[in-house]
Amino acid sequence: MHSSSFISLVALTFALLSGAKPTLSPYNVHEKRTHIPAGWSLTRRHDATSTIPLRFALKQRNIEDIGDHLNDVSHPKSPNYGKHWTAADIARTFAPSDETIDMVRNWLITSGIEEEQITLGRTKGWIRVDVTVEEAEQLMNSEYNVYTHISGKEHVACEVYHLPEHVQPHVDFVTPSVHFDAKVNRRSSGETTSSARDFGRPEAGIAPKIFDLAPGNHLGELEECDKYITPRCLRALYKFSYEAVSTNRNSYGIVEYTPQAYLQSDLQLFAKHFSKDLIGKEPYVVSIDGGIVQTINQSFPYNAESSLDLQFGMSMVTGEQTVTLYQVGDVVQGASFNNFLDAIDGSYCTFEGGDDPILDAQYPDTQPGGYTGKACGTVKPANVISTSYGSTEAEITLFYAQRQCAEYAKLGLMGVTVLYSSGDSGVAGPGDACLPPEGPGAGWVFNPTFPGTCPYVTSVGATMVQRNKSVSDPEEACMENIYSGGGFSNYFAIPDYQKDAVGCYLKNHYPSYPLNIWNSTGISRGYPDISANGARYVVAVNDRFRLAFGTSCSSPVVGAIITMINDARLAVGKGPIGFINPTIYTPEFAGTFHDITKGSNPGCNTTGFNATEGWDPVTGLGTPDFQSLLDLWLSLP
Repeated sequence: MHSSSFISLVALTFALLSGAKPTLSPYNVHEKRTHIPAGWSLTRRHDATSTIPLRFALKQRNIEDIGDHLNDVSHPKSPNYGKHWTAADIARTFAPSDETIDMVRNWLITSGIEEEQITLGRTKGWIRVDVTVEEAEQLMNSEYNVYTHISGKEHVACEVYHLPEHVQPHVDFVTPSVHFDAKVNRRSSGETTSSARDFGRPEAGIAPKIFDLAPGNHLGELEECDKYITPRCLRALYKFSYEAVSTNRNSYGIVEYTPQAYLQSDLQLFAKHFSKDLIGKEPYVVSIDGGIVQTINQSFPYNAESSLDLQFGMSMVTGEQTVTLYQVGDVVQGASFNNFLDAIDGSYCTFEGGDDPILDAQYPDTQPGGYTGKACGTVKPANVISTSYGSTEAEITLFYAQRQCAEYAKLGLMGVTVLYSSGDSGVAGPGDACLPPEGPGAGWVFNPTFPGTCPYVTSVGATMVQRNKSVSDPEEACMENIYSGGGFSNYFAIPDYQKDAVGCYLKNHYPSYPLNIWNSTGISRGYPDISANGARYVVAVNDRFRLAFGTSCSSPVVGAIITMINDARLAVGKGPIGFINPTIYTPEFAGTFHDITKGSNPGCNTTGFNATEGWDPVTGLGTPDFQSLLDLWLSLP
């Protein structure tokens, strides 16, 4: 299987950078699609008189260097380690130039577009012009069609479009154009997956697996950690003993998507039994795009995710540290990752075309009961942000993934640690969704998750205590009810910080699968980066204790560990550790993780990849040893 080569597209784009040419210049192909994605068919030519909202994604200055900039402040050997940027630094560095804005605007005007039709985004990231289909086709030498998905959904797109040679260096892409918001088929039923805007809805298939619990009298005892995971078990597993001293300067955020919501009564039930310092405590709720902690729907599908994240995230940092709950989206429409990012960084609201009206919830929400405002650059990001939601690369376009990934890099530049769970379906996507076979006789294709494959986030997999073993024994990859998500990206190239670790895995443990069912190129991003326990968590849901399984368990625990490392650094006058990947992959940090060498992550009619010595695409580098990590990070500037 060939990678969708994020590198090639970026290289091609920036190879076009050159001095401005005269206004009269030849038209060249800017983007071209070679085939219609699976599940779609061409229905008809689009009506020439219909209106199309064309959006020109303006070239951001220096965006090709964002990875280098991030590495400069994140690698422990860099003289600029820990010297994080301000939001103003980021805006100054990456905002499109006046030359770019003028070049695109002047071309549109000379092409017959009225000046009042042209709108420049508030932060100069894009230019929008509403034109008829006929005008768009003349403007870009293209033909717009209507395509229909097997689900009945229609999509407007073209097969190819052209731009003048002197304009090309100033435009990343145009939308709508060749991009498809492709849906993938579920391996078992052929149903389509939910769109990104449905993250919080029970039918989206992203919630942890929850089972009834009939505990014995020893619930909470260390001897029972192979049956029930409590905060005490996790502290023993990861040598996590620490009393926070810098809570007023520190911050930890957990993201939830409406209608997912926790119940305060469940949090207090959990606190009474396992974390008495949380009695009377609640998270600090930050509402984004009308986000509310709804209590209308109270059941496992609506309360499990948020309850799990908050009960363990809050207990691990103790009641001394306030935890911020970013509640995203109103009850009517829900929300997506981009809605959250809009609130964190105002520049993202208009970066490269802004939200995708198909994948992202649109605010203001004009539906009855909808939120009529829009959060845009109104929320301060916490030092650590954990998210237990995800989709797949195949559900979104490369453009959509690329623009989001750049935003995570910007958060890293500002000193924010961004964590995402790696998924619960092994080498498949949520709901065991695999990509269709590539040719007769081929097998189902592995389906990498997103945003975990973005090289600027830390992807967290899942482990479990082996049955009849203790917390002092090695864990294994989680293979009970869920399988740790892991594999190799089809969109993103392998980052420098990971090359040695992934190269060692491929050299010594090269998978024996056919090359057309996984990205076997050896040059793609591998995930997860690290892991933590994700099995048999005791969680209070709807006034009863249940057992939870999933990487949804793992991510908030890792977030709590990093938050306490930040606390210790802040106490001695140092800053938060920010983007951790360039550091944890260095040889100096090799002994700070418990290597997981047992288990695998099945999916797509295979046994998946194997957990092996060193990094592997099941558990990453392993599980954290808090004290070792603390000592090393305290030694860094």
